[in-house]
Amino acid sequence: MTKRLGIIGGSGLEDPQILKDAETVNMATPYGAHSDLTLGLVNDTPVAILSRHNKKHNLPPTQVNYRANIWALKELGCEKIIATTAVGSLREEIKPGDIVFADQFIDFTRQGKLSFYESFPAGDMKHTAMADPFDTNLRGELAAIADKQGIAFHNGGTIVTIEGPRFSTRAESLMFRSWGADMINMSIATEAVLANEAEVPYAVIAMSTDYDCWKTDTEPVSWEAVLQTFKKNVQKVLNILLAYTDA
Repeated sequence: MTKRLGIIGGSGLEDPQILKDAETVNMATPYGAHSDLTLGLVNDTPVAILSRHNKKHNLPPTQVNYRANIWALKELGCEKIIATTAVGSLREEIKPGDIVFADQFIDFTRQGKLSFYESFPAGDMKHTAMADPFDTNLRGELAAIADKQGIAFHNGGTIVTIEGPRFSTRAESLMFRSWGADMINMSIATEAVLANEAEVPYAVIAMSTDYDCWKTDTEPVSWEAVLQTFKKNVQKVLNILLAYTDA
């Protein structure tokens, strides 16, 4: 089986000038349909690029089939997974446009399937350790690339994952800050849990796009503002991924 790098997010990486020998894949999984998946080469590194919300961005966060996605990436030979995501900043020092390599999460989801295990074989209970959910070595490699490229980044930080697709109330945003969360998004905790269960090293490149709504001297987060900041700064994420595949 071909050994691959799994990349979740996909924005910009499906560009035919970046991805060589692109091939769309549609696999049957025990958990139903996965999100859009493309195989190919980036800098001669075999990759599987999974567009979390589909290429048309028609899947809301709660409707993403995270189990099918992680299962498919492992089945395709992905030995590591790098996820990319936009996050709202819950800290003054994490400015819009900054990159964060998260090291912890708080799971505040309610509806998603958070485990591959719906039952245990007799005498074979599975309780996955989750003290350090993001792979330390992979995080370090990504941070070293960002440092070399002169990209503003934070090496470590806690993401709180909420259900979505709505944004937080101001009271929720302040509560998450009081819990010690540094960022907020709608997908990463679920993916990280499943990647750990599947025993695939997983790290996230998080891009801060806004200050959520806790900060009263700025406009509360809106989808339009998130997209605007993301488009201005997505090249930083792409540059890190391109350098990683070129190592």
